[in-house]
Amino acid sequence: MNAKELTLNIAVNMGRLCRWSMEGRRARVDQFLIETQDYVSALDTAPKSARFLPTYEWFKKDFDSLRRNVEMNADWAESALTWANILTHRASLA
Repeated sequence: MNAKELTLNIAVNMGRLCRWSMEGRRARVDQFLIETQDYVSALDTAPKSARFLPTYEWFKKDFDSLRRNVEMNADWAESALTWANILTHRASLA
């Protein structure tokens, strides 16, 4: 997969993480955090545009925090959904 496809896969997963956290489905949240981390690892080694890098570095920092501090509440879910939206729009720059 190229950087754009990986970014869109991450964005979709972030939306799913939002929904499942609000539904209290912790097992699904854990499953998709692992899958999303795999996409992030693949994106680390994929060629990316210089215009995308600041967004990507910011995302990686926030995603690491979300992954390490899972809270099944509205604030955590909103952060995941915010990244889903940002990455969807920024994927064209990847």
